[in-house]
Amino acid sequence: MNFSGGIHPKENKITQHYRIGILQIPQFVYLHLSQHTGKPSIPIVKTGDYVLRGQKIAQPDGLVSASLHSPVSGKVVEIKEVLHPVLCKKFPAIVIESDGHNKTIDFSTKYKEYFRFSAEELVNRIKDLGIVGLGGAMFPSHVKLSPPRDKIIDYVIANGCECEPYLTCDDRVMQENSLELVEGLRIVMHILNALKGIIVVEDNKMQAYQKLKEKVSTIPNIEIKLVKTKYPQGAEKQLIKKVLNKEVPSGGLPMDVGVVLHNVATFVAIYNAIVKGIPLIERVLTISGDIDRKGNFLLPIGMMLKDIVKMLNIDVNNIKKIIFGGPMMGIAQESLETPIIKGTSGILFFSDYKIEQEYNQCIRCAKCVEVCPMKLMPNFLSLYIEYKKWDKVNIYSPFDCIECGCCSYVCVAKRPIVAQIKYAKSIIKK
Repeated sequence: MNFSGGIHPKENKITQHYRIGILQIPQFVYLHLSQHTGKPSIPIVKTGDYVLRGQKIAQPDGLVSASLHSPVSGKVVEIKEVLHPVLCKKFPAIVIESDGHNKTIDFSTKYKEYFRFSAEELVNRIKDLGIVGLGGAMFPSHVKLSPPRDKIIDYVIANGCECEPYLTCDDRVMQENSLELVEGLRIVMHILNALKGIIVVEDNKMQAYQKLKEKVSTIPNIEIKLVKTKYPQGAEKQLIKKVLNKEVPSGGLPMDVGVVLHNVATFVAIYNAIVKGIPLIERVLTISGDIDRKGNFLLPIGMMLKDIVKMLNIDVNNIKKIIFGGPMMGIAQESLETPIIKGTSGILFFSDYKIEQEYNQCIRCAKCVEVCPMKLMPNFLSLYIEYKKWDKVNIYSPFDCIECGCCSYVCVAKRPIVAQIKYAKSIIKK
């Protein structure tokens, strides 16, 4: 079964065969208190404190929130407002000056034999170590792993589609951390008492597919599925439709149809947390675009963009646009004084990016309707938003939009449909 709509943008998986590399530790890291969907975390350190790598520096504020840990050893120099790559405004961050020694806390392996522990204990451990979704949405993992009692989870899906152009970090994680991925999936299945695990890989990642196929060949309740490449197949509702032919209801969640879905890198982070006792202090991301030194890199959370540019010797004088994430759903950055966060899957540099200053009237071609994976009518949404007809905007379900960008991609009038819908959501919420 296939999901409706979708497109096939040029893949540009330039860094697909680049093994995961490591850059030197920066002098400063800038750790935003909002590294996740939900309420920002609360600092538990103060200026002048010395911290170790892996030490908790902020605690959750409520259920939908997440812990924060230091990726380096050093001194907390200040807590100040720093540009946030997703919120696109200044937001409080803990600034730590590294001492260069990378002194680390003792990572507890108490939960290594996870099958001996209850689901509640493991979920609390995942919460304590700050694990959030690494596919971009950054939803706190412990919340997904705590469904209401009336929600029976039958399937756990590991999302290895990575359908955004340019991005290859998940591909490399699947190839280089296949054991950790499979074990992380088994941990989640144990927590949820799920019957079956499914790893889904698109057919432009055959090496990852073959590697994982070997790993699951002797595990009866886990299978790997190869699917044809299509954007936005990595979106959870579309992937569930594709793999299980189940429709997540409007306004609903995957758990409403008995499914929990995580990005593949999130499963690796869960494995590291439970088996090795390592909190989420670093992540793999893709650095690509119109630059000489590209690749996939394991970087500490909070590393500043200007430090990445310096270490990779990137000449930004010729760069017109820098995007955190992929080109379809990523967010353009206005300054090099912006740190990466847990959800930063890529940094793309473009030298010939064309910015449309004006857009035209809708010509009623309905191409946007054809490609919308959520079966919406972006043409009407765009028009009613333009003329601020908010009562009519509501009729066309703007909150069902996943902001994938398919409509803007095919629009011959070059209308900023996704930007309009984002604006409408903010207005209607207010």
